[in-house]
Amino acid sequence: MSTTNHIGKPTSRVDGPAKVTGAATYAAEYAVPNLAYGWVISSPIAKGKITKIHADEVLAIPGVLQIFSHENVPSLAWFDRSYKDQVAPGGSPFRPLHDNEVKFSQQPVALLVADNFEVARYAASLLRIEYEEEKHETNLETKREDGFEPGRGKTGYMPPPPPRGNPDKAWEEAPHRMEAEYVHGAQHHNPMELFSTTVEWRGDGKITAYDKTQGVYNVQAYLTKIFGLKKDDCRVVNEYMGGGFGSGLRPQYSVFLAVLASLELKRSVRLTLTRQQMFSFGHRPHTLQYLKLATNADGTLAALQHHALHETSQFEDYTENVVNWSGMLYQCDNVKLGYQLAKLDVFTPLDMRAPGAATGSIGLEVAMDEMAYEAGLDPLEFRLRNYAERDQNLDKPFSSKKLRDCYHQGAAKFGWDKRTQAPRSMRDKDGKLVGWGIGGGVWDATQQKSAAKATITADGHLTVLSGAGENGTGTYTIMTQIAAETLGLPIEAVTFKLGDTDLPEAPLQGGSWTAASVGTAVKNTCEALGEKLLKLAQKMDDSPLKGAKLEDVEFVSGQIRLRTDASQSVVLRDVLQASGETKVEADSSAMPNMVKQNGYSMHSHNIVFAEVKVDEELGTVHVTRVVNAVAAGRILNLKTARSQVLGSVVWGISMALMEETVMDHKFGRYMNHNFAEYHVPVNADIHDIDVLFVEEEDDIVNPLGVKGIGEVGMLGVAAAITNAVFHATGKRVRDLPVMIDKLL
Repeated sequence: MSTTNHIGKPTSRVDGPAKVTGAATYAAEYAVPNLAYGWVISSPIAKGKITKIHADEVLAIPGVLQIFSHENVPSLAWFDRSYKDQVAPGGSPFRPLHDNEVKFSQQPVALLVADNFEVARYAASLLRIEYEEEKHETNLETKREDGFEPGRGKTGYMPPPPPRGNPDKAWEEAPHRMEAEYVHGAQHHNPMELFSTTVEWRGDGKITAYDKTQGVYNVQAYLTKIFGLKKDDCRVVNEYMGGGFGSGLRPQYSVFLAVLASLELKRSVRLTLTRQQMFSFGHRPHTLQYLKLATNADGTLAALQHHALHETSQFEDYTENVVNWSGMLYQCDNVKLGYQLAKLDVFTPLDMRAPGAATGSIGLEVAMDEMAYEAGLDPLEFRLRNYAERDQNLDKPFSSKKLRDCYHQGAAKFGWDKRTQAPRSMRDKDGKLVGWGIGGGVWDATQQKSAAKATITADGHLTVLSGAGENGTGTYTIMTQIAAETLGLPIEAVTFKLGDTDLPEAPLQGGSWTAASVGTAVKNTCEALGEKLLKLAQKMDDSPLKGAKLEDVEFVSGQIRLRTDASQSVVLRDVLQASGETKVEADSSAMPNMVKQNGYSMHSHNIVFAEVKVDEELGTVHVTRVVNAVAAGRILNLKTARSQVLGSVVWGISMALMEETVMDHKFGRYMNHNFAEYHVPVNADIHDIDVLFVEEEDDIVNPLGVKGIGEVGMLGVAAAITNAVFHATGKRVRDLPVMIDKLL
């Protein structure tokens, strides 16, 4: 029997069957009439100019329809603002095929379109393009003295708070001190699904773009501004996405080129990037971090300084909140935080799961481990001594914070009390070195404006609509749960639809705000629908609900009944049938309650305990156990939430031990731009992972009390592993990933 108490339950994905049976349709799979195929030609140089394109000889190949380049693109929007999307950083956005200038390696310099895919691929291989190469610079190490402080130009970026106390003096006078630099190279998102767009030509300048994106409304606004289309003439759809991790937050050049070709050729066009071309746009930026920590004799932090320098492109100032977290996670009265960018001849970096925090937590949490050893303290005890009860950056209390409970529950689950402090002091039965390390993090809990619409039909089936995204995190399922619980229906009586600009507007799916934003809108909409249903129920002959207010009734098991007397009820299907209505609709929206929230700092927190085993002779490292304890408000679905954190841990393992995009600075080109040489974990690399959700109630963040977990689960994982490697080997690695050569 179906239950109507759904929120918090480990409900299986409602979209699971569609995905495993192949019924789910992705951007490159839509069947549309009269379809042509595009193939992108990428620049082999990192900087310079195109001097000649030998197009005529390729255009003569049967089946080739057109070659688009800077030489023949139509006149498009002129100003930079037309090319800026919702999360564009400051500067001038990249304009594909705009002119003959090459700004980065693998820049799209032409688009070949043919009647079929094979001809497009073959003909593109024959296209000769001549270049005048210029000197490029892609090495961040050469820009150490050329950093600059960015402005606010990017959504979500907050400049570091001003210094507090006297961190320089406090550091000099403290009995225990450390300073070190931490480095990680560029990383690319590498979702399984390639970026693709299928543009359906609907005639008379109207199109539907089936695009891989984390925000259909963002793509629609981008396209309408550039191509001068009306919103009604430019529908954007993304119902399923084969991984994004932030790569789909901004419209990628693939959608621009596909739409350009469709509008010019007046026919449907499909364009799919190659795996190598997936490395030609946004990435987690190469970053250098410098930290100085000092403690008093009692083990409390006396001073903390954290400075970061990372790359951006020559044309946009991409920014991340790398250092801000260090001023709020631990109690310290003397803090100085600094953040700078350096321009290189690369494409603009892009938000990648837990942008800024994933990077910053490595520097801070490894430095905290080093500081704990300098002070002669257990790393967990050191964190407990420096626990922050309020956000010192904002000088505000936290709306809720159960990080101390995470520490205790995670330690108990992991068995941390059995750890010996000295490096190289633990071994397993086979003689391998064993190391235990910890790391943690903090992430914003935010809510964005969102809208939804709900319809219930005479058969009692509820359909809820919102233009939200589904990045594989479980949006379909948790929205179905919220709607089902609000109106007291079984899961199978609810259908949730998303990913379409024909639906009510929702924000980009990112920042861990979808559950809070869209979920609140769904709840509000279903409550509005419930109020309409109650009014109809009260018009029924001999209705037991006459005179009842909405707060006097509850929706349970397909019924509306009095809270004080469950026997006084009506069946929802009977309400609609009695009213003569074939359906009842309602719509609503949700926005953050700024008046309620302004006095608080709202964040989720976590702590990670990791065990590694190191073969002393070979230098190989295996992560054998991880416990990740998370405090993230109300958990809507234990199964999908755990799945998100499991994925976060796997990525953290990858970040610590494997993942790095290697640039050959001679060519200004990423050399391992494939799945063979860009290393990510496989099943054999992953062992025991335990996820703990600490109970945390918060009525400040949003009516649902959720904080989001997509980002926070990744924080501290790489640091915990790196710290465990030190505990096992006595070697402190500050340049990730931890490779064999850094241990031998």
